[in-house]
Amino acid sequence: MEVEIGIGKSGRRAYGFDDIAIVPSRRTRDPEDIDISWDLDAFHLELPLIAAAMDGVVSPATAVSFGQLGGMGCLNLEGIWTRYDDPEPLFEEIAGLEADKATRRMQEIYAEPIKEELIGRRIREVKDAGVVACASVTPQRVERFAPHVLEAELDVLVIQGTVVSAEHVSKDPQRQPLNLKKFIREFDLPVIVGGCASYATALHLMRTGAVGILVGVGPGHACTSRGVLGIGVPQATAIADAAGARIRHLDETGVYVHVIADGGMRTGGDVAKAIACGADAVMVGSPLAGAYESPGRGFHWGMATFHPTLPRGARVFSGQRGTLEEILVGPAHENDGSLNLFGALRTSMATTGYETLKEFQKAEVMVAPSLLTEGKSLQRAQAVGMGR
Repeated sequence: MEVEIGIGKSGRRAYGFDDIAIVPSRRTRDPEDIDISWDLDAFHLELPLIAAAMDGVVSPATAVSFGQLGGMGCLNLEGIWTRYDDPEPLFEEIAGLEADKATRRMQEIYAEPIKEELIGRRIREVKDAGVVACASVTPQRVERFAPHVLEAELDVLVIQGTVVSAEHVSKDPQRQPLNLKKFIREFDLPVIVGGCASYATALHLMRTGAVGILVGVGPGHACTSRGVLGIGVPQATAIADAAGARIRHLDETGVYVHVIADGGMRTGGDVAKAIACGADAVMVGSPLAGAYESPGRGFHWGMATFHPTLPRGARVFSGQRGTLEEILVGPAHENDGSLNLFGALRTSMATTGYETLKEFQKAEVMVAPSLLTEGKSLQRAQAVGMGR
């Protein structure tokens, strides 16, 4: 339904995760009977998780850990790990920066050129451990780095930016925009592409031949694009619109393209809502930055935080809450939903009676602005549980 913003301008109402609730059905199940696995191209994954391509989250070592736990870690091939042979001192420095100096210093750190020989080395560090190797590049550099990616035998490539469209237009005669459809169809690896936040853009990205699309423009906890640029769509609506595009694309071609919710999730309840809105999997960053093993020492920052002319991210402190295993699959020792994210997803599906992820996408949801506040006054007053 269109809402009048003013004379001459109207718009749709959109909803984020905090605005909606999953409605229990007539059936319940045992959590042990729930299947939360999914298949991405030829790869079977026990957890519907891609760890976000953020330097504070995914190192070659944590990418291996994500794989061993059943998910997949996406390594940023334009980050610190491909700019420095030994980046550990830099992570230590970033963690110790004062807030008002962090952005400027990170711009200096990321001004170091990417060393192309490190691209293959980092990918092989993950491959040698026997897990699915996934890595991301921006559209501007994908053709330049593609030979190194292929030589290192990467498994899944992610072409990722704040907003990625199927058609980039440039009046600069010296600039040849990436033909996304041509590149993906000629590339020898499965490709995930994004982000996007609308039905039309999602549909056009699906038509490029990608095996999955990332949905989310600016919802990440470290991202400031919504404030700096004024663009974005609340995640519940963005995911539901992309899921609608997936249905149309499937009807037109018979090809199923995965919808991956990218950003805006802090708790297991948020992950469950993303799936219930239509996502096949989630890309998570800041909750994983809080793992003891994560390279950021509890700090988290996005790929646009260090942009040389228009930074669109902040270095935020996620805190160190537990191990990667505790954050992903438990056991939890906190009651706020920040640990055992996928145990929570499994229990949510069991409680509402859905056995598989595809079934759970059909769950009833309702607009529920009081969901997080109703009856929680004591928790808020005492800053415990849902009142934190």
